Amino acid sequence: MNQYEKLKTIIKESSKIVVFTGAGISVPSGIPDFRSARGIYSEEFGNFSPEQIISHTFFIKNPKLFYEFYGTKMVYPDAQPNDAHLYFASLPNVSAVVTQNIDGLHQKAGSKRVYELHGSVLRNYCMKCHKFYDLKDIDVHKPSYCDCGGMIKPDVVLYEEPLNENVVYPAIDAIMEADTMIVIGTSLVVYPAASYLQFFKGKHLILINKSTTSYDSKADLVFNEDVIEVVKKLQEKRD
Repeated sequence: MNQYEKLKTIIKESSKIVVFTGAGISVPSGIPDFRSARGIYSEEFGNFSPEQIISHTFFIKNPKLFYEFYGTKMVYPDAQPNDAHLYFASLPNVSAVVTQNIDGLHQKAGSKRVYELHGSVLRNYCMKCHKFYDLKDIDVHKPSYCDCGGMIKPDVVLYEEPLNENVVYPAIDAIMEADTMIVIGTSLVVYPAASYLQFFKGKHLILINKSTTSYDSKADLVFNEDVIEVVKKLQEKRD
């Protein structure tokens, strides 16, 4: 039995699967990742690195340049779910998706229980009165302001900001309750999100990522390839 057949069997026999995703699952949808050779972090933007720009301090001090970068590099309103998003949304035994992504594609694919550790570009809120705004209600390329005069901020977690405990704790609970965890498209170097794998105590840990990770030696199955290729194999009918 090859690796793909083993994974098919694991998926079929699992009762609670948690899918944990990073930027790699959305690359086939036209959204660049962060750390690859062509990723967002490989680019310079003016005299600042992307890491500097998407920090809380930079957002407060220079919102104009922040939004120029954010609107150009991080918001893809026309992106559509790819075969991987759709495949995992279709599995009835996926109990939750825990994602580091901010693109909303898991929900668009049909996944119901999605924990967005780093927030979502689809939501925005006034920093003064906390009124929420949809993506279509603001200009993502320049600062926008609420009727009350407060500046509107994307509901995404920037560097220097804590994760939302109302998302983190139920995500950890889902991981702890899972019998299978499938990790897709993440280098597992972004903390604290990557540390949540330590809460998994189930039967099968599966890693699907183009490059190796520090967790490869702990996994039952490792696929160092594009998730789309893995999904194609999983959907193939046996003769």
